[in-house]
Amino acid sequence: MKLIVNGAEHDLAAATLAEALDRLDYAGRVVATALNGRFVPARLRATTALAEGDAIEILAPLQGG
Repeated sequence: MKLIVNGAEHDLAAATLAEALDRLDYAGRVVATALNGRFVPARLRATTALAEGDAIEILAPLQGG
């Protein structure tokens, strides 16, 4: 299905937000997620269903000094 991830269109076979993160190589990483502008806590990602055209935002902390 076509999803918008951080502003870029992706074609992903994912039924849930957790599956999408796995396919995008974010599995196991500490990130914050939003679906269609609404924050999704990590504990709800496996049960958060995706639909064609959904917009996912993924934010990862940066290291630096």
